[in-house]
Amino acid sequence: MENLFDLSGKVAVVTGASSGLGADAALAYAQYGADVALLARRLEKLEATAAKITALGRNAFPVVCDVSDEDSVKNAISQVAEHFGHIDILLNNAGVAVTGAVDELEKSQWDKIVGTNLTGVYLVSKYVVPHLKAAGGGKIVNTASVNAVIADKIPDLVRHAYNATKRGVQGLTLGMAASYGVYNITVNDVGPGLFESEMTENTLFKHEAFMQSYNAQNPMGRPGKRGELNGTIIYLSSAASSYVTGQHIIVDGGASIV
Repeated sequence: MENLFDLSGKVAVVTGASSGLGADAALAYAQYGADVALLARRLEKLEATAAKITALGRNAFPVVCDVSDEDSVKNAISQVAEHFGHIDILLNNAGVAVTGAVDELEKSQWDKIVGTNLTGVYLVSKYVVPHLKAAGGGKIVNTASVNAVIADKIPDLVRHAYNATKRGVQGLTLGMAASYGVYNITVNDVGPGLFESEMTENTLFKHEAFMQSYNAQNPMGRPGKRGELNGTIIYLSSAASSYVTGQHIIVDGGASIV
C-alpha cells in the first residue's frame, strides 16, 4: 500500500527554522524522508537543527535569511535551488509577535511585524513558486495562528498587529490556492493555538492570569506540546492532502470553538 505521508526524494524549505515550531517541523520533514533547507537569521541555531537532521540521514542546508528583505530571500532561495536542484515543499513559518493596541504601537513595531509575518510569506513564496511550477507541482503551508480568528482582551497581551498579519496570511493563502491549483500546487495554512516555543515560554507561559484563563476555557485543558503541530504540517505537505487546498486548519485543542 502506498505511504501517502512518505516525503522521500522531496526537498522542503522551512523559514523560521532556527527554533520552536519551525525547528520541530524541519525535523519532522526529515523523519518522513525529506531533505530540508533551513532558513532563519541565526546561523548558530540553524546549524544545531541541521546537525539533528543530518543525524537522521537526511541532507540539511542552513541558509541565513531575513524574510522581510527581498534581496536576502532571493539569494537564499537561489542557494537552495542550486544546492538541491529542485524544491517541492515550502513551510512559511517565520514570525514575530509584538504586544500592543493600535494606539500604543510605534510605526516601527507595526512595520517589523508586518514585514516578517506577512511580507515574508509573500517574498519567500514569490521566489519559491517558480521552482514548484518547474517541478510540476508542490506544497505550500503557511503558518497563520488561532489569533487570526480570536483575539486576546487581557490588556497587556493585546496584539493587534499580530492579529492583522495572521488574518492576512489566511487571505493570502486563499488567493494563492485559487491561482496555483492549475499548476498542481496546493496552498493551505495551519493556525496554531498556544504551543510551547521560544516565542511563548518567556511571555504567555509566564502570565499566570492568561494561562489560568486559557487552560480553563480550552476543551483539552492545556496548551499544545512540542511536536503536536507536526502531524498537520506533514499531512498538508504530503500526497495525503493531494486534493486539499485553500484551507485553514486550526490546531488549538479546541480553544477557538468555545
